Amino acid sequence: MVSKRVWVIGGTGEAVALATALAADQIPCVVTVTTAAARRAYPESAYLTVGVGALAAGAMGEFIEAQGIGAVLDASHPFAVEISAAAIAAAATHNLPYWRYERPTVPQPSAHANLIRYVDNLEAVLNRETLAGQRVLLTLGYRWLHHFAPWQAQSTLFARILPSMVALEAALAAGFTPERLIALRPPITAALEQALWQQWRITRVITKASGTPGGEDTKRAIAQELGLALTILNRPRLNYPTVCHSQPDAIARCRTWWHQHREPPDHT
Repeated sequence: MVSKRVWVIGGTGEAVALATALAADQIPCVVTVTTAAARRAYPESAYLTVGVGALAAGAMGEFIEAQGIGAVLDASHPFAVEISAAAIAAAATHNLPYWRYERPTVPQPSAHANLIRYVDNLEAVLNRETLAGQRVLLTLGYRWLHHFAPWQAQSTLFARILPSMVALEAALAAGFTPERLIALRPPITAALEQALWQQWRITRVITKASGTPGGEDTKRAIAQELGLALTILNRPRLNYPTVCHSQPDAIARCRTWWHQHREPPDHT
């Protein structure tokens, strides 16, 4: 029996924790991340290989074969549904187990409904009622900013983006001026979050339902304290084959798989 490796799809802090735990258990794994900055978060280990760069959907099958992948642990961002959908299809094609680590959701509040609103799609915020005349902070990620370009003349739009040239170029192309941009890598403290909103005199924040690691609960608390409108985009729905709602569950599944598939010791 030939040993295989676990493919950990990165992009979150949880992916770092999961890969680190697998390496500590001497379970070989390959992690994929999109930036060199993300690579630096992972420890050095003989059981851990980290690849940097976007992996196209059409190349996943070749990647699985070339890297000796035997199982897939998807710990990508909750909104990276294109990556997850492609990984699900590739795992099914190669008859590999696929486990999705899904970070816990933040329960939606029953109170403060006039301040905090959850919506299912971006079209729900691209309207005059939400944007016109407002000072709006967007913490949606740079890939979404071009949708707001037509509203630059009707609103005062600000954006928080990751500190990368790709994100900066996308924001500038969408009409955001340098003084309305801030480049920060999460996590962001509540004090800094609140100070930024107050410094820019924000009246509305539009963000993603990224859970506690993404600062969703922090933003809700600040919005309530300051009396500001907060619109939260619900996570996309995807039919994951298997979902792990805790890191110990995900690690346990990998351990069970590894004990069944690892190469037996050579006693010759």
